[in-house]
Amino acid sequence: MGKVKKKVKMSKFEKLLYSLAIFLLVISPVSIVFSKATLAKVNFEVEKQKREIEKQKKTNESLAMTIDELASLTKIQEVAEEQGLSYNNNNIKSVVDNNES
Repeated sequence: MGKVKKKVKMSKFEKLLYSLAIFLLVISPVSIVFSKATLAKVNFEVEKQKREIEKQKKTNESLAMTIDELASLTKIQEVAEEQGLSYNNNNIKSVVDNNES
């Protein structure tokens, strides 16, 4: 006598459960790779922004030094002389606050 093979019938719930498990097994690695790639891209952009900030800070420091040089007394006197102005100490008046108690 030959063996009789019985077909095991799965319920709809079991089919759904197996399908869901296979779907998750396929999607999980794909989503992990996608999220890591996105994270790497964001990190690259952050580093790029940090470099730009450092570059701008150096530019700002350089400009501040230039302002300080141009605002120095010797530079102001130089420009005043070029414009035909002169420094006269007799023309300087002091303002004193008389509201002292």
